[in-house]
Amino acid sequence: MKLTTRSRYGTRMALDIAQNGAEKPVRISDIAHRQGVSVKYLEKLIRELKQAGFIRSKRGPKGGHMLAKQPEDILVGEIVRVLEGDFSLVECKSKRSACPRFEDCVTRNLWVRASDAMYDTLNEISLADLLSGIEKCESPENINPPLK
Repeated sequence: MKLTTRSRYGTRMALDIAQNGAEKPVRISDIAHRQGVSVKYLEKLIRELKQAGFIRSKRGPKGGHMLAKQPEDILVGEIVRVLEGDFSLVECKSKRSACPRFEDCVTRNLWVRASDAMYDTLNEISLADLLSGIEKCESPENINPPLK
């Protein structure tokens, strides 16, 4: 299972706006330059985040993008859901027709729980947490220390 670049870049873009857009709107070309992502790709993502109510835009020479909510009110899980849609480890989580064994599959609940656990974790972390450096999880090095 992998999150697509949509989620990863969309989260980085929202975080960039949170960092740089407190006083004035942030131009998408500036975000693209700082994040190393094409303007065209970010424009697609920003449209979706605007429609979801996370970003607002201002037109004109001093225009750009700002958060529509406070950073503490935007959860990473919400961004991922908007950009990925109904992202799940298995199709049968929400689609009965995806599997003929939908009703009696022994492992279906395992995959559903794993998907839900991922979103539960992402919904514990806000943009404000990322801004302040609080990751609410251990770094991978601490979980699996290198062998000596």
